[in-house]
Amino acid sequence: MIINNSSLESAKKAFDSLSKEDKEVLKKSAKSMIPIIFECEPLIVEKAPDTLKLCIQSDEEGEKGDVRDIVILRNKLEWEIGLSIKHNNFAVKHSRLSPTIDFSKKWFGYPCSKEYWDDIKPTFDYLEKEKRKKKKFSEIKDKDTIIYKPIIEAFIREINRQYDKHKNLPSKMVEYLLSKYDFYKVISLDKKEITQIQTYNIHKTLNKPAKGKKPSIIVPCVSLPKRIIKICGYPNRSNTVEMYMDNGWYFTFRIHNAETYITPSLKFDIQIKGMPTEILTINCIWK
Repeated sequence: MIINNSSLESAKKAFDSLSKEDKEVLKKSAKSMIPIIFECEPLIVEKAPDTLKLCIQSDEEGEKGDVRDIVILRNKLEWEIGLSIKHNNFAVKHSRLSPTIDFSKKWFGYPCSKEYWDDIKPTFDYLEKEKRKKKKFSEIKDKDTIIYKPIIEAFIREINRQYDKHKNLPSKMVEYLLSKYDFYKVISLDKKEITQIQTYNIHKTLNKPAKGKKPSIIVPCVSLPKRIIKICGYPNRSNTVEMYMDNGWYFTFRIHNAETYITPSLKFDIQIKGMPTEILTINCIWK
């Protein structure tokens, strides 16, 4: 049973707008990964007096820390799994920084320090002034030095300040960047004609056995980080931060202007560059 909601209608409208060729590509991509999900999750087909439901979630759920685009559930079995769908894209988050966004409170639950607000104020004041002139970001010479570098340095200092106070910050960081819920990330790689599945079984909710049938693919549990080993600027890139944590976690944060015209707001492109070995990566070849 597919839940009929506004997100489904939006998805259907977007799909219907595609060319016939693009529709076929997406169908091939989706079909290739379905057998693997069934092998990981036998409760999908277990006989029970209820209905399997598929629900497309709204974008607002992502803002709340739930990156699952599709949730598959069975109420009577008290079971659900989620899929995060990506198309030729490995980005984790696209979070913003601005003079009004308290990123630390949003990400970790701990308000940003006064030092952070003081650090970023001159840069965002400058952007606000240039905005009133209706300038484009491309007109700013040496954006790296004037804009990106001071914001990146303020970000690094604030992470270190918060980590000094809150030793659970590494685990909260990963839960914010990935999800508060376990999920399968499904990435369509069109040029390679494969669909990649990554397993994020952090809270041990994936890969449950059915009655009389165990999963034929075992999805290991993943450990959250406990320590930030290093956070620093990326060599030769003044707009990028790299963060190393224990248990194999490694992220990069690249800040950039998201609009053509200047606004006092910048966006992170956050990528996961290293992950625990317990996260399986399964390549599903298209037929």
